[in-house]
Amino acid sequence: MTDQGDKGRAEEFRVKGDELLAKVKELIREGNIRRIIIDNDEGKTLIEIPMTIGVVGALLLPALAAVGAVAALVTNCTIRVERREGTP
Repeated sequence: MTDQGDKGRAEEFRVKGDELLAKVKELIREGNIRRIIIDNDEGKTLIEIPMTIGVVGALLLPALAAVGAVAALVTNCTIRVERREGTP
């Protein structure tokens, strides 16, 4: 399946480390996410999670475990979200 003419938009959320995992889970539940990128305060990318169509449940567990580990290490971070637009 290809993204023919699929435009996207980006959003950023500033969160504290203890709120990170809950916010990522909330974004995943929304379902129109293409990619989630977590940056530290200096702007360095800590983790990037591609959200391909059909990735659900057990396939997300390793990514969520990694997000939990990042949350334990940072006090503040930025979640950058690339959303799909024009999805049916």
